[in-house]
Amino acid sequence: MSIERGRGQVAGLPTWDRCAVMGVVNVTPDSFSDGGRWFDTTAAVKHGLGLVTEGADLVDVGGESTRPGATRVDEAEELKRVIPVVRGLASEGVTVSVDTMRASVAEQSLAAGAVLVNDVSGGLADPAMIPAVAATGAPFVVMHWRGFLEGGNVKGTYENVVSEVVDELHARVEAVLAGGIAPDRIVVDPGLGFSKDPEHDLMLLAHLDRLRELGHPLLVAASRKRFLGRVLAGAEGAPPPARERDAATAAVSALAADQGAWAVRVHEVRATADAVRVARAVEGARTAGARTAGVRAAEARTAEESGISGTPTARGAAGAPTAEGAR
Repeated sequence: MSIERGRGQVAGLPTWDRCAVMGVVNVTPDSFSDGGRWFDTTAAVKHGLGLVTEGADLVDVGGESTRPGATRVDEAEELKRVIPVVRGLASEGVTVSVDTMRASVAEQSLAAGAVLVNDVSGGLADPAMIPAVAATGAPFVVMHWRGFLEGGNVKGTYENVVSEVVDELHARVEAVLAGGIAPDRIVVDPGLGFSKDPEHDLMLLAHLDRLRELGHPLLVAASRKRFLGRVLAGAEGAPPPARERDAATAAVSALAADQGAWAVRVHEVRATADAVRVARAVEGARTAGARTAGVRAAEARTAEESGISGTPTARGAAGAPTAEGAR
């Protein structure tokens, strides 16, 4: 099976022939990446439409920062930030995801036109989330999560980060299935940067195949995160600001696409949209090459079974006499 066919599809969402690109619209004043830039509803909707123009397949709207140390906003404020933006984008035909840990925000966003719920807690932050999503039949992103990041990078200790994240995600997926969400509507996310140090994030990226073994489409959200800053800084340098990590983000997007990710979530869309298309073209060439090699091998086997070799020289030796033999 090719990676492309193993990428998976999500019921209730469009189907793409490559890794999809999820653009980010943060309607927050305190996001680590672009806090405050799209806080106004009109600006946020305009930005979301701009992301689609640049190549986003779907747009993820969030009204609460999940950066380490962020203070939670109350429900009324989150609804005030998110719902008008979701409604505005959906009315323009955009495929909208809502990034929330609250069941009430998820429900009202879906009613306003969102089609996917992206919960970084995987339903753990709000016990009402799973029943609410199950009742609507919407797809649901289950992210690996070990708790709120208030006060820093909590519970980030692992003996084997890949095995532990896979096992914990598996357990969470089982709980989500038991809660009534259909298996073909579940997406998994390794939760890069959430209770993880840079070396953990890199190790997970190196083993996305293990996450795909969970049997659900995979979302990779690496955009502008701290581990990329560490990589770019090198051993001694200072990490560049979040907005200067977009080229590194596009590199991760290409790697994730090549490893069969269903989608990548990014702030700057254009470079990643190009990256996943190149990855798809290379994947297509790889598949075509394997197909050609298979045809040639089959032809060679057929020829061998018929007693006819595949080269003119050998045919001369085994079949009709050569000119020298005729003399």
